[in-house]
Amino acid sequence: MPPVLLDSSIYITALRFADDAALSLRRIAGGEPVWLSSVVLEELYAGVTVRNRHVVERLECDFDRAGRILVPNLSDSTQTGKALARLTAKYDYEQIGKGRLTNDALVAMSAARLGMTVITANARDFSKLRELRPFRWRVNNPRTN
Repeated sequence: MPPVLLDSSIYITALRFADDAALSLRRIAGGEPVWLSSVVLEELYAGVTVRNRHVVERLECDFDRAGRILVPNLSDSTQTGKALARLTAKYDYEQIGKGRLTNDALVAMSAARLGMTVITANARDFSKLRELRPFRWRVNNPRTN
């Protein structure tokens, strides 16, 4: 099985569930190497409470030390822009809808480039992105694990 990349929806659910739950999410991967997207890291820092900031800082430190932080490259960015344009035309997204999808598209495009599996709680957006560029993904709810 390929390495996995946990979407921010997985971390956010875990952080709401318990302070240390985000640190134990690696079990969701089923033994496969887990990577952290820099896009997900940005989303986590943007939304974390002061009380949970140490958890995000520890995630960053652990993944950086392991050399497993995925940073989108130029191709991922251009693929994201093209995907957003196609989704806008197909589903008539307004600016807010496109903006909400941008980070998910960056996560999907960078994971696709390296053949990683995205694990998310956000089936709606990732299923639409999958229509435009094949990538592995699956839905998981951390509360039920």
